[in-house]
Amino acid sequence: MLYLLHERRLNRLAMLVGLAFLSAGTLRAQSYQTPPKALADLVTVPPTPGVSVSGKSERRPDDYLLILERAANPTIAELSQPELRLAGLRLNPAINGPSRATYLTNLKLKKLPAGTETAIAGLPSPAQLSNVQWSPDETKIAFVNSTDNRMELYVADVATATARRVADIALNGVLGSPYQWVSDSRSLIVKAIPTGRGAAPEVSRVPVGPTTQENVGGRRGQAPTYQDLLKSPSDEVQFTYYATSQVMRVGLDGSTRAIGQPGIIGGASPSPDGRYVMVQTYHKPYSYLVPIYRFPVRTDVFGADGALVKTLNDGPLQENVPYSPDGAPSGPREFGWRNDAPASIYYTVAQDNGDPKVKADIRDKVYLLEAPFAGEPKEIYAAAYRFEGFEWGNANTALAQERWWQSRKEITKVVNPTTWAATPLFDRSYEDRYNNPGTPDTRRNEYGRQVLNLLPNNEIMMVNAQGASPEGDRPFVSVLNLNTKQNRIVWRSGNPGPDATVFERPISVLDAAKGLVLTTRETPDENPNYYIRNLYPKGKKAVALTQVTTFPHPYPQLKGAQKQQLRYKRADGVDLTATLYLPAGYKKEQGPLPTFLWAYPAEFKSKDAAGQVSGSPYQFNRISYWGAAAFVTMGYAILDNASIPIVGEGDKEPNDTYVEQLVSSAKAAIDEGVRLGVVDSTRVGVGGHSYGAFMTANLLTHSRLFRGGIARSGAYNRTLTPFGFQNEQRSYWQAPDVYNKMSPFMNADKMKSPLLLIHGEADNNTGTYPIQSERYYNALKGFGATTRLVMLPYESHGYTAKESLLHMLSEMNSWLDAYVKNPKPVTTGQKPARIGGGE
Repeated sequence: MLYLLHERRLNRLAMLVGLAFLSAGTLRAQSYQTPPKALADLVTVPPTPGVSVSGKSERRPDDYLLILERAANPTIAELSQPELRLAGLRLNPAINGPSRATYLTNLKLKKLPAGTETAIAGLPSPAQLSNVQWSPDETKIAFVNSTDNRMELYVADVATATARRVADIALNGVLGSPYQWVSDSRSLIVKAIPTGRGAAPEVSRVPVGPTTQENVGGRRGQAPTYQDLLKSPSDEVQFTYYATSQVMRVGLDGSTRAIGQPGIIGGASPSPDGRYVMVQTYHKPYSYLVPIYRFPVRTDVFGADGALVKTLNDGPLQENVPYSPDGAPSGPREFGWRNDAPASIYYTVAQDNGDPKVKADIRDKVYLLEAPFAGEPKEIYAAAYRFEGFEWGNANTALAQERWWQSRKEITKVVNPTTWAATPLFDRSYEDRYNNPGTPDTRRNEYGRQVLNLLPNNEIMMVNAQGASPEGDRPFVSVLNLNTKQNRIVWRSGNPGPDATVFERPISVLDAAKGLVLTTRETPDENPNYYIRNLYPKGKKAVALTQVTTFPHPYPQLKGAQKQQLRYKRADGVDLTATLYLPAGYKKEQGPLPTFLWAYPAEFKSKDAAGQVSGSPYQFNRISYWGAAAFVTMGYAILDNASIPIVGEGDKEPNDTYVEQLVSSAKAAIDEGVRLGVVDSTRVGVGGHSYGAFMTANLLTHSRLFRGGIARSGAYNRTLTPFGFQNEQRSYWQAPDVYNKMSPFMNADKMKSPLLLIHGEADNNTGTYPIQSERYYNALKGFGATTRLVMLPYESHGYTAKESLLHMLSEMNSWLDAYVKNPKPVTTGQKPARIGGGE
């Protein structure tokens, strides 16, 4: 009797709770919606092709541009195909490759500088192409085509512009690229589905028992909130089945030779001389706490005949790697071939057990082992910070780089690979964009590997495709003398003259000695196209610029949108920037406009670095469907990419004053728009994606600057990411006040403005589980806030289906129209949105 009474009370309580939820909000299915045509056209427009340029092979004198025509956004039907989520991976079981892949649909070749475009013949139909690679001698191009049930290898001949399928084998693309060229350009190392592997395992709905986890001995294992991990023995069986591949050497004549045994092959790379293959194989015990790249991995070297030469290392499961950008696995890691030698392997070993909290003068040491791999490894480099890698050159010159996140320091050294003597070249803060020297030019050597393209006098051409400066982004090409450390700029975008208002970006050095560089040129109304720039034109017939491509404007109906780069200061003196977009034909005399601010906060250790100018007023108006700029077509002023620096100098942590700096930065952007007479401060909305969504919720919670906001795929409860988030390295237990103050969920009762939440139901990003938006919506609804939650089926952290993108734009437009452009009058008892400069 007592049990029955208790059950009735529970049923009545459940009914009352259900009625309360129904009265507070609605839950319903919804059909996909389409926004106004000006927004919809941004989704349906054909994508501008990409390009790949051949890279100065010693064995092929001509330069070619490979034009890569891309597929439009997939439909929701395509996105809803079967998908497995295992060990941190998302895979398509039908093809044994990655799910959610975006494909190329056509390939064209163009001989530089002014050859005609030739479509490559022999492509499969329909074409779903990926993993495009030039051969080492650049006379061929390999690529993968995905059918309905497999991934196949194709090779195109550059001279004849004709492609054909190579060997009747199914590739395994679950763990990265399924092939690599061998230096002879006549064969490839591939990861293939093992012959006769049998049918896929059936997944039983009946468990064999509970899933358990334990931590014996009290070992600390702080880990981020990884998604798509293994969860059961059934998951383990499926993962093993789909991730297992057989390494093979495949000739262009169709011949095949197995190398080693089938396994979960993470990487299979041939030595520069083609005599050996290094294979990295993951194996059990698997983990339910970390993704595959932390699983035990064995590194072996095989001969060209497929026989095992040496096992270099068998690393253990790494579940306790310190959760920090400066953290690293213990033991040998990052095995790679030396590009400028026939067959030498180098690898890194942490000297502090991978723990940045351990004091150490030397963090990493690098070792070298040469063929036939029978001797002892030789120490070749000692790094004070984390070793980032080598740029190999020749027997006398290489560049080594090391980095330390906590101080934002970056060191580059010139290394002599004969004596292994190292001398500093750059010691700088990598936050300092103004003094970024650029990226060194490379060429293909006799093995087809990329090495430093060293010029006489030990000089090298450097390319800086951003070229940040106090005048805005001005990309440049320079010549760096490795002896004197002088970096002499030989050309820079925006120099005085006819090109002063053109944004030109160097893409690739075609001929360093002659000064020929492939660039793109653009203006606010002219989309980027490719050109060859002669940096040293001489003679009357010399031409400084030769146009290579004529890609049409992707959305000519939107020409005329106005663009301006803003520079202004925050209350604490930090310099800020934003890009202002205004509708085509708008004049200030028409009055201030409703405004949409879009941003993504960034942490800095220096106010000087935080205040550096970014962007250029001369770049093309990339009005895509993804950010805020699209809404300039709806009559809004757009404050795009407004800088929101969160600064913590010295021993101070940036997030200790996150909210204060956040609000101050947003206020400064609005005030600048008001000062210019184009922003209506009583009608401003704010939005962002991911960490920008987190920012949006906080701004609406802690200020009265905005009428409403749009937060996409964010994280709102930081106690669900207790061992750090974004660049916050302290755990929740070390800084509970910071976590609680920064969590919009913890402050849901303070929400002041309408908030639209959008999230992909299949979000795989670390920390931004869909439950973050679901629970935050419930909290806001519980306190009576004006809010709406839209969950997009099958979408991950970034949305890709055409229907999803159109619906996203429709939801955003409706929300901005209702709560920003045409807000309801403030009623008695409500606090009005801020007017002018106040909060």
